[in-house]
Amino acid sequence: MPIELPKPIADYVEANACLDVDGMLEPFTRDAVILDNGKRFEGQAELRQLFENEVIPVRAIFTPAAVRQENGQVVAEGPAHGDFKGSPIRFTYRFTLEHDAIRALEITL
Repeated sequence: MPIELPKPIADYVEANACLDVDGMLEPFTRDAVILDNGKRFEGQAELRQLFENEVIPVRAIFTPAAVRQENGQVVAEGPAHGDFKGSPIRFTYRFTLEHDAIRALEITL
């Protein structure tokens, strides 16, 4: 049974699966924040740098295996696989949505 994700998250996951940077950026608000294992990226320019410098080169693709609502966030857990040490690694993605867009994303192990 496929996991049902809110549209902006589903769009992000789909674009990530294709390693499409523009598609990955599209569901985020202009001033969105990503906290990626302690590193903070804010705004479209920094998110683009994150995707272009840390996601695309290692072909990191996140595949949600479980999703739940928790404290107003959508929490997706699952493996990320790619050309990086330890692949696949299980991650937790905590999405904060605002007006049908991703306002914040916290990525942790």
